[in-house]
Amino acid sequence: MYQRGSLKKVQRKEGLTWVLRHRIKGKEQTPLVVGLVSDLPTEDQANVEVDRLGLRAEINVRNGTSQGRLKFTELAEFYLMVVTDPTVTASPMDENTMPILKHNVRDYLIAKWGSKIAEEIEPLEIQKWLVSLRTTPIKDATGRIIKDGLAWPTISKLRGTMSEIYETGKLHKKVTANVVKGVRTSSKSKYKAIKLAPAQTLSVLKRLMDDPRRFTLVFTVAATALRSSEVVSLLWSDIDWDGRFIRIEKARKKSGVDGDPKTDSSERDAGMGKVLTHYLMEWRRQTPYGKERDFVFPSLKMRGAVPISASAFVKDHLRPAALKAGVKIPDGYRFGLHNLRHSLSNWLVNKAKQDPKTVQGILGHSRIQTTLDLYADTDIESMIEAQDRYVDAVGV
Repeated sequence: MYQRGSLKKVQRKEGLTWVLRHRIKGKEQTPLVVGLVSDLPTEDQANVEVDRLGLRAEINVRNGTSQGRLKFTELAEFYLMVVTDPTVTASPMDENTMPILKHNVRDYLIAKWGSKIAEEIEPLEIQKWLVSLRTTPIKDATGRIIKDGLAWPTISKLRGTMSEIYETGKLHKKVTANVVKGVRTSSKSKYKAIKLAPAQTLSVLKRLMDDPRRFTLVFTVAATALRSSEVVSLLWSDIDWDGRFIRIEKARKKSGVDGDPKTDSSERDAGMGKVLTHYLMEWRRQTPYGKERDFVFPSLKMRGAVPISASAFVKDHLRPAALKAGVKIPDGYRFGLHNLRHSLSNWLVNKAKQDPKTVQGILGHSRIQTTLDLYADTDIESMIEAQDRYVDAVGV
């Protein structure tokens, strides 16, 4: 059986240290040193370091778990170890993406296939299972059904991840074949991001005006299309008042630390018009944390030590403000700062007829097709206008 080991804090001469406890044939072994707690404050960070160091693979090799034909659990855990290793992976998995990847691998793929020999899983079995996920009820931690089934894009992502697991196994000579090859899923999605018209955005902003921090946060995102991870990581030193731009060089990770932006193209300068400059200056005048190395949007509860929590802000303030402003948000539908990003890009392309290349730069996309496919819907008014022009030319 694959062994993950367990993390524990122990006092050593170097200081409080994370160690990985494990057993071989039922006997507890000398724990493996992971790193200092001062360098890895949270258990999640310690787990990332365990995977980076390959300690789980090491204890399973010692335990003889990896001998013979691999079970899917072992192959999948090996993949999770390799995907973060920059020495063997061209594009190591982003820190924000890893929790989602681990959830998909462990809570879906390993939960279903973990005990089976990896190379004995039949492609047809996989195909049937993936199709069944469309109608399998999804429950939360309390057992309450929260969804009737997974959407096709999510199922397609699971299929892709399972295929990557096998391809990684082939590369490292853990398996000889990819049993997912030939398995097909649909990637069609009915999801449409809720987009706000400028008047709706104004209505939302008016409901936040009694709190300058919340108002300025929403207005900054609405005017610049910054990602939530980018805007909460901003320091006052990131703003060039003379050049009238905001430097985007980092993004807040789910682990609570700042890291690289989502892609190379995400590292950019976001322009500041006169109105945005005014409100940012006004907020800096009022905030108790206005020094260069302070967060622009700090957590007041934590006395500025960390930035505001984007998810908590959306839940407690932005979503309620949008509902009061008349924005229609169906139950269970996603709505947050990202919708302001969609709203700006869609308006710029369809209403302002802005050059898509400029919109791509504003959004920080590496490919213009992403901008056009995901952030610019077909505009019915533009379609009618185009049709009328053609009919006029026909002379009917």
